[in-house]
Amino acid sequence: MKLILASASPRRKELLEMLRVPELEICPALGEETPQPGLAPDALALALSRCKAEEVAARRAGADDVVIGADTVVSIDGETLGKPKDEADARRMLTALSGRTHSVYTGVTVIRGARTLCHAERSDVRFRALEESEIDRYIATGEPMDKAGAYGAQGLASLFVERLEGDFFNVMGLPLCALGKLLNCVDVKLL
Repeated sequence: MKLILASASPRRKELLEMLRVPELEICPALGEETPQPGLAPDALALALSRCKAEEVAARRAGADDVVIGADTVVSIDGETLGKPKDEADARRMLTALSGRTHSVYTGVTVIRGARTLCHAERSDVRFRALEESEIDRYIATGEPMDKAGAYGAQGLASLFVERLEGDFFNVMGLPLCALGKLLNCVDVKLL
């Protein structure tokens, strides 16, 4: 049995390595992450995670392998924020998050054989008020460009986070407690 991560995210890979997952294979989904209009943020994160997991399972998984798909979105004021398209988009997102609380949703899908299990996790994050110059300096580091909501709470943006309610690892892109429960349901024990 192999555990196959259907993601190119270095953060998700690091988290699974932290758990000492044996025989971890990284096999990113090839499809484009296409937001589906009208879906609530939790449903969107779930749909995208399931799409990734199903694509990789059909292409790479053996009968006993386990595929993990995950996708993270940020939501504020009814708007869902994915990865920024460019620096201007990152600036717009960070400005919207400044001094406010937003929600981070990660959808997780686990596939083993004929079993498909899905879960959406929510965490609420409060940013302190940010100065424009701070936002510009943060964007100049390049860190926000491949992250939902244009920030990484585990990196330099940790300086922005005043409060977090929920699973911290969810904000990093993979809610480990929820993942452990899903894996237990398909007879994969990490501990």
